[in-house]
Amino acid sequence: MKKTIIIEGMSCDHCVMSVKKELESLSCTDNVEVEIGKAVVECSDIDDNALIEAVEEAGYTVKEIIAENDEKGCCN
Repeated sequence: MKKTIIIEGMSCDHCVMSVKKELESLSCTDNVEVEIGKAVVECSDIDDNALIEAVEEAGYTVKEIIAENDEKGCCN
């Protein structure tokens, strides 16, 4: 499943690398792409709370998580 994470507080390449490192540390992630303000994670099965915790561990805030087939997402 692919999930897009909208992230608040990222402003530079260092921010991108910090978030990418934390998301890649999750054992179930198959692919992680991060840019300023957004991350796209492909994973076999992952709880949104684990994604939120990883982003918060890097020092940023999750505004929304949108699953590939989810129109509303979570964390509004």
